[in-house]
Amino acid sequence: MEIGVVLPQGELHGGPRALREYASAAQELGFRHLLAYDHVLGADPAGHPNWQGVYDADKPFHEPLVLFGYLAAVCDLDLVTSVLVLPQRQTALVAKQAAEIDLLSNGRLRLGVGIGWNTVEYEALGRPMRSRGERLDQQIDLLRALWAHRSVSFEHSGERIVAAGINPRPKRPIPIWIGGTSPAAYRRAGRTGDGWMPRLQPGPELTAARMIVTRAAEAAGRPPEAIGMHGRVRYIDGGAVSVAAAARRWREARATHLAVSTLGAGFTSLSEHLEALTAIAHTRLLDENMEGLER
Repeated sequence: MEIGVVLPQGELHGGPRALREYASAAQELGFRHLLAYDHVLGADPAGHPNWQGVYDADKPFHEPLVLFGYLAAVCDLDLVTSVLVLPQRQTALVAKQAAEIDLLSNGRLRLGVGIGWNTVEYEALGRPMRSRGERLDQQIDLLRALWAHRSVSFEHSGERIVAAGINPRPKRPIPIWIGGTSPAAYRRAGRTGDGWMPRLQPGPELTAARMIVTRAAEAAGRPPEAIGMHGRVRYIDGGAVSVAAAARRWREARATHLAVSTLGAGFTSLSEHLEALTAIAHTRLLDENMEGLER
């Protein structure tokens, strides 16, 4: 099981220097990937009195594809979106941006995608929320076509490409992982994803969700064991020892990847986040899982 970190969005202060130091330190400690969340716009609750969203206009987010263009040059970690809200974006532009990041990072991008929930964001970006699941399926097919072929023609859901392609193209098929919390998302992961990103913890719910993924994969003629699973564990839930115990449960659940998050632990400085990651590394968790990868 490969272990990485969740970028503590909004809790790193100091601009590019703090981002560089965080990524470099995580790499030196032995973490293998960096995962970043995605939001383009946050709603102002004053203008949306019934706003129930987790994030709002006061929560800062780096745009993940621009961020990864920077991080590709300053670290060797794999770069993971979790998740890019693909249906609110132009597919051809995402294909171009992702190809650039993958080329500049020598094949270190993993594109996690999902349908999102932010109605204000969808409206502002000029994309309808209706039928966004169907649109996501079509976009995944289009991304793969644009990465693989010199020229593509496509028309669906308001997007039209006539005999055109991106150049340069990535040197490999960029992995697409599926995020989401619904049976539809689990079926999509089994049907078309290189992996899935459950927002669950090991237990009966995860087992049931994985069964949906497995059945969808089998129905599509795909080997379920080839579909990766990327879990998450929070430092706030009990410190380094608790993170190590939770990671072992994920490993027993046959996760292929796990990201450790120090968000929401009350930290106010870069050094506090790095101290937490150092404590996790000292539990020998990373060594244990590196042995598993080597086997």
